[in-house]
Amino acid sequence: MVSSLINRRSLQIAALTVGLGLAAPALAAGQITVGVGDNILGLDPTDLNDSVSLSASRLFFQGLYGFDRDLKLVPVLAERTDVNADSTQYTVHLRKDVKFHDGTPFNAEAVKINYDRLRDPANHLKRQSLLEAIDKVEVVDDFTIRLVLKAPSGVLLNYLAHTGASILSPKAIAQYGKEVSRHPVGTGPFVFTSWATDNLKAARNPDYWRKGLPRADGVIIRSVGESGARLALLRSGEAQFIFPLPQETVQVVEKDSRLAIDKTPSIVTQYVALNTQKKPFDDVRVRQALNYAIDKNAFIKVVYNGFGIPQDAPVAPGIAFYSKQGVWPYDPAKAKQLLAEAGYPDGFETEIWNFSNTLNNRASQFLLQQLAAVGVKVKLNPLEAGVATTRLWGAKTPEEAEVRMFFGSWAPSTGDADWALRPLLSSRSFPPALYNISYFKDAEVDAELQKGLGTADAGQRKAAYDKIQKLVWEKTPWIFLSVNTLVAGRDKRLTGLTQLPDTSLTYEDAELQ
Repeated sequence: MVSSLINRRSLQIAALTVGLGLAAPALAAGQITVGVGDNILGLDPTDLNDSVSLSASRLFFQGLYGFDRDLKLVPVLAERTDVNADSTQYTVHLRKDVKFHDGTPFNAEAVKINYDRLRDPANHLKRQSLLEAIDKVEVVDDFTIRLVLKAPSGVLLNYLAHTGASILSPKAIAQYGKEVSRHPVGTGPFVFTSWATDNLKAARNPDYWRKGLPRADGVIIRSVGESGARLALLRSGEAQFIFPLPQETVQVVEKDSRLAIDKTPSIVTQYVALNTQKKPFDDVRVRQALNYAIDKNAFIKVVYNGFGIPQDAPVAPGIAFYSKQGVWPYDPAKAKQLLAEAGYPDGFETEIWNFSNTLNNRASQFLLQQLAAVGVKVKLNPLEAGVATTRLWGAKTPEEAEVRMFFGSWAPSTGDADWALRPLLSSRSFPPALYNISYFKDAEVDAELQKGLGTADAGQRKAAYDKIQKLVWEKTPWIFLSVNTLVAGRDKRLTGLTQLPDTSLTYEDAELQ
């Protein structure tokens, strides 16, 4: 049934887009419009936990380090870093030719203000844990900062490269306070113009420190949750890049000589979080049954038109210390057996949430049909992104949490196993601190997470993360689904716009030709 629904939907979208005018509208010189699938929820990268908003904030903000398209670490606002013998002190040498958009000089004091702000628990910033390894931030001179750690770390620079550790103008922090999320002032290639919920505008930074960049005069990001409408923007020429591209329309786009398809291997995992502290998901047999109940290959084919691979570990293959576990086989008979053993021979009723958009709703509908075949009746409750954020991460205690099942994804933008696992699985990561909405708590996993975080020895880290992934795979706090290929649609006149494996977009080199 799902396949037939998708096929009909594909034909409807194809018919809609073919009927659109082929002539592209007149564009402002060098202005690029990007269509995305969800709303932007804020523009302070230190206080964001969704990929769309974090990606948008990259227009304005930068960190000391960043990643290239292969997730290799590269210096940005830092020139180099010296690390002491036991990896407990990082001395960072900063660029000397950078100013914030408001004219404030970028220097070591600005970095200290930002890092102390992010580290302070009283500020309740969502990305606080990125810097929790730091004990002290010391200004050595105007362009040198020393980070003194609580324990040895071999991964700190990866955390500094995360968009959530970006540097904001100290003047803007002081001026706007909690409203700084609506007044983004950074060192990035574009300056803020305006923002409504579904429309963000940015203009070229004329004083950008990378001479000759950015190439575009401006960027508009439009939030369009309905896949057909997003595709229509691209086909009509109103947008020059859209993500995600509805996978079932790839062939339609391929036949359009004006358009191209960009495919990027990702580190994004798709899964269903199960609240392990609420019945019936407190029983590991139930959680394992749900993993047996889902045909992962069919899920990828029907929902993502084959653009992906079944998840075979708690982290994606592109993540450091990935440890392959295999794929949970599709076995409905085994699922029914485990449900009966757990006391649910006739199944049970429950509810699944998601961030409401076309693709997430389609994925959830597929899961509902598969689970119904083993007697589990699931009601879909699609939530608007702002509402979902509050309901998912607003609970102060596990007892307050309403979530039972949540279909979502995770893009660990440090490229390292710690950030792929600890925010989602540590017992210290329950909301509102972090994102463990499975409320998974396991003493052995907690101990190994601390071992992996507290050493710079690669061998010891690998041993810890190998063990964690094995334990998590067996104890199944999630339904493990897929690692998808990122599929975007692009106007061939647009070059230089890069999508990273965590879904983020980089705009510096983008231009319309």
